[in-house]
Amino acid sequence: MAISLYDDGSHRCLMFADLVDDDDDHAVQANQFLLVSGREGALIDPAGNMTYNALIMAMASYFPARELKYILASHADPDIVASLNKWLISTQCTLVVSKLWSRFVPHFCTAGNAAGRILGVPDEGAWFKLGESRVAAVPAHFLHAEGNFHFYDPRSRILFSGDMGASMVAHELVAEPVSTVAEFTRLIPSMEGFHRRYMVANKVCRLWADMVRPMVERGEILMMVPQHGRYMVGKTVLLAFLDWISALSCGIDRFDSGHYRMPAEQA
Repeated sequence: MAISLYDDGSHRCLMFADLVDDDDDHAVQANQFLLVSGREGALIDPAGNMTYNALIMAMASYFPARELKYILASHADPDIVASLNKWLISTQCTLVVSKLWSRFVPHFCTAGNAAGRILGVPDEGAWFKLGESRVAAVPAHFLHAEGNFHFYDPRSRILFSGDMGASMVAHELVAEPVSTVAEFTRLIPSMEGFHRRYMVANKVCRLWADMVRPMVERGEILMMVPQHGRYMVGKTVLLAFLDWISALSCGIDRFDSGHYRMPAEQA
């Protein structure tokens, strides 16, 4: 079932959170997003083959998949875009992904299927027209991929934040937004381990937070929706998250020579 994040009659943002049966398949829960503006649509991080059929059916009530204009991929992990070959066969869409990954993602495809269908985004990001609106690819490099983008929809004032803000929860818990600081504080244990390992360093977390914070303070971002787990709504919660991530020791900050040793031989 789709979760409506925004709908003003001609512009819609939908989230699908229950297409991965995380209990049975032992796969991490993942969110997929459909943006529809006028007569054009885009999927953000449509995930892998296990979600493809379910996502096609789930989105049919809202937008015909064959008319997709874009697939927007935050990076090139399997849970982001491993289903690329199927989307390129079933639609005429263009994949938008960091230029660093534009020559790697064709490995998800049958030879030749991706030719002329991949738009590599430069490190500084870019804007893309979608129907009656536009969407920005916002730099989020090393959070966690070396070429990484978040996607900002100014009409809905939603930042689709990829792995930033992810929480490791079951899919049935995702529908309720985090809207108070107390709720955010309770969510931290399901976020902390993921961010400590998958975010490359505190430096890039702080740089990213310094970019996003003024937009939150000006009311240009009202909601932050990650690719895993629950989403966050409201200035106070978003600022609490930015303060938390800015102070988090993570990635290479936590590694030393003890993490780089040859494993002991088995007897």
